[in-house]
Amino acid sequence: MSSPLPAAPRFRMSKPDWLASPKVLRTEVLAGLVVALALIPEAISFSIIAGVDPGIGLFASFTMAVVISVVGGRKAMISAATGAVALVIAPLNREHGLGHLVAAVILAGVFQVILGVLGVARLMRFVPRSVMVGFVNALAILIFTAQVPEMHDVPWAVYPLLAGGLTLMVFFPKVTKVLPAPLVSIVVLTVITVAAGIAVPTVGDKGELPSSLPVPGLPDVPFTVDTLTTIAPYALAMALVGLMESLMTAKLVDDITDTPSNKTRESVGQGIANIVTGFFGGMGGCAMIGQTMINVKVSGARTRLSTFLAGSFLMVLCIVFGPVVSDIPMAALVAVMVMVSVGTFDWHSIRPATLRRMPLGETVVMVATVVVVVATHNLAVGVVVGSVTAMIIFARRVAHLADVCGVVDPEGKQVVYAVTGELFFASSNDLVHRFDYKGDPDDVVIDLSGTHVWDASSVAALDAVETKYAQRGKKVTITGLNEPSADMRRRLAGQLTGGH
Repeated sequence: MSSPLPAAPRFRMSKPDWLASPKVLRTEVLAGLVVALALIPEAISFSIIAGVDPGIGLFASFTMAVVISVVGGRKAMISAATGAVALVIAPLNREHGLGHLVAAVILAGVFQVILGVLGVARLMRFVPRSVMVGFVNALAILIFTAQVPEMHDVPWAVYPLLAGGLTLMVFFPKVTKVLPAPLVSIVVLTVITVAAGIAVPTVGDKGELPSSLPVPGLPDVPFTVDTLTTIAPYALAMALVGLMESLMTAKLVDDITDTPSNKTRESVGQGIANIVTGFFGGMGGCAMIGQTMINVKVSGARTRLSTFLAGSFLMVLCIVFGPVVSDIPMAALVAVMVMVSVGTFDWHSIRPATLRRMPLGETVVMVATVVVVVATHNLAVGVVVGSVTAMIIFARRVAHLADVCGVVDPEGKQVVYAVTGELFFASSNDLVHRFDYKGDPDDVVIDLSGTHVWDASSVAALDAVETKYAQRGKKVTITGLNEPSADMRRRLAGQLTGGH
């Protein structure tokens, strides 16, 4: 009798986390709406920076948010058109036109997918905490300074509206948290300005909103090697800047929500989102830090639904409710962003008590990161400069921990040098000068059990020590090497001078 067929495997689909409760669903929906409202003027502004029509930036924000909500590795993070990307690709658009810009966006997405697969996200482990703090503080400063033009040379009515918006966002949560305070502030200020006929700058003044959905298509460029060589440098720069900002933002959201995220998936997801955005004629983008803070920190969103709805609501607001959205006073959105900047800044990091306890090097790294970011308006450049500064300070600090102590035996026939600390390029440079080549007895022992040999510079330094003693007819015995150090010395000893 034949045995029964094995039962078919049963697949269970897990329930989306945004369906956990009506409260979570409400939070995610309202957060998406607030972010969508905040995205509109930002996307239009970044379109102007890139030198393209406002619709190009709005389309990019729509496709980036919707795609990354599915393929991204960090829940609740908002990706859209950003200023950093706009600055990178603006020269390409100015010199070669929109077709080349769109082609560069697609190629940048391909680069990001490749970098993600190669594990570029693992480089985040080399970003020190002091750089992260500087990144956050610089971000808060940039968000605030970006609002200053909206408060300069404007009708006097802007200022009481701005004050009213800030007051609402501070005190409304004390009454109820059912509705997000930023949304209430935007609605109330819009109703006041429209009902009273107050003439103040509005969202509509930033540019015309699109009236239809984007249509996919190929970029209008010749598919030649010349085109590839033209767009490749811009695409690579965009890929690197976009990944840097996205991974730093993901790490920031990890800390705020106390939940981990898949940085490799996020890297690949950013690439896929940019590829899709390029085929829909968008200007590309990356994680949008200010809007992410609105979504996560201000509105309390925690799932992919808020990201998806931010992009979806953006297009609905533009296409269906364009005239209403155009009447939103800029003062309302400026108030939201000012609250975001205040909430983002790490005030604890600049308290006198904190600065007194913090090592000077840590403070220098934080300040360097802030200064470079604010000066260049480029978060990626600031993170690189801050990380390099931290590595230099660390290398100097560790180099000073290496020490050499010599003990001569009572009969004066042998000297034993104990080397402690870490031997690498910074500390090994001084190693050669720590021995008494002329006065030491003929038998010299160098005990390295208290150290580790990290690089070729250290092996070369040990070779130089042996050579100097040999020139005086003295014998050197090196002992105590751990296995990795001994293996490196076996491979490199005597091979680093090129015979000179």
